[in-house]
Amino acid sequence: MGLFGMMAISASALSAERERAEVTSANLANAQTTHSEDGGPYVRKEVVFSASNASPFQSVVNGLGAADEPGGAVEISQVVNDTTPPVMRYEPGNPDADAKGYVAYPAINPVSEMVDLMDATRAYQLNASAIGAAKQMIQESLSILKTT
Repeated sequence: MGLFGMMAISASALSAERERAEVTSANLANAQTTHSEDGGPYVRKEVVFSASNASPFQSVVNGLGAADEPGGAVEISQVVNDTTPPVMRYEPGNPDADAKGYVAYPAINPVSEMVDLMDATRAYQLNASAIGAAKQMIQESLSILKTT
C-alpha cells in the first residue's frame, strides 16, 4: 500500500466519522422532541459503515489510480432509524399526550449517545493522526531525495 492510498483511506474515514458525529449530535439535540414532522416523537438514527473493496486491478483498469494503491475506502452505506419503541411518560397536561395522558418520548439514552460521540471524535482524531504521519513520511522522503 502506498502512502497516498493510506491517506485516501484515512480521508474517507474522516468523512464517515464526521457524519457519524453529526447524526449522534442530532440524536442528542432531539432527545426530548415529542412531536416531529411525522407526527410522533423523534426517532433515533444510527449510522451503518461499510467498506468499499475495489481491487487495485480494478482501479488500474478503470483508470482510477495506480497499481500499488488500494481501492478501499470507508463509506456510510445508510443511516437507519432505531426500532426501539418510544418511552411513554404520564403527562396529562402535555399537548402531545394521547387520550390516556401518556406522551411518547424518543428512546434516546444521553449517556450512550455521548459515548458514541466520544468514540466518533476519537476515531476522527486517529485518522487525522494517520494522515499527519503519512504526510511527514512523504516530506522526509522528499528531503532524502534532495540530499542525494
